[in-house]
Amino acid sequence: MHPTCLKISYDGTAYGGFQIQKNAPTIQGELERALAVIYKVPLRVIGAGRTDAGVHARGQVVHYTAPFKIPEERLPAALNVLLPQDIVVLRAALVAPAFHACFSATKKLYSYTLDRALYPQVLLRRFTHHLPGVFDTAAVKKAAESLKGTHDFQAFRAAGSSARSTVRTLYRVDLDEVPGRRLLIFTFEGSGFLYRMVRMLTGSLLRVGRGRLEPQAIAAALRGVRPDAAGPTAPPQGLCLEKVTYSEDPF
Repeated sequence: MHPTCLKISYDGTAYGGFQIQKNAPTIQGELERALAVIYKVPLRVIGAGRTDAGVHARGQVVHYTAPFKIPEERLPAALNVLLPQDIVVLRAALVAPAFHACFSATKKLYSYTLDRALYPQVLLRRFTHHLPGVFDTAAVKKAAESLKGTHDFQAFRAAGSSARSTVRTLYRVDLDEVPGRRLLIFTFEGSGFLYRMVRMLTGSLLRVGRGRLEPQAIAAALRGVRPDAAGPTAPPQGLCLEKVTYSEDPF
């Protein structure tokens, strides 16, 4: 058997998320369909992260075990012919049997993009959350500082999470402006993330930016003192899985 790893990007607009479902198209489902054509047998794909419906990826990583070897340099082109145009395989690599796309990851990096123009920038509507008006970036950055480090993020976990531990480490929580484009981009890099955690963190920080929540309330939510300060869940289209990091880069 031949363990194989893929780096993929996708526009998640038309999909019910990464994980396969019975009643909606999914990224995993499309990948498994294409792989079955190439290998002539059903294969199970495992992803580094289970992105929600409408969420995108520039650097999602998946792995599967194949019955025979295909040269890694040929796999992306072969799969891209079979996949919808909104899913693209960027790279492929043969990996050790112990490699696991999710459990071998040491860090994940997500971005969340805000469209700050007065009216929606229509060509960006699939990939941004439109939020015009007053926004206090200084207050948001102050609140974001309290999220860095190792904390119990129980308050920022949506219902339905199966994680045994809610303790995670955030290495980066940044907010940067894209000059001349009326965009603000949050960057979240951490050891891992709970179900909808990034979108709930973003929702809280947006309330801070709009003056609807004081910056210190974020730290209080982490301590369990201000559960009302957690969320709401920000819309999915602004979120993108940018990168998955491993101790040994498979690519």
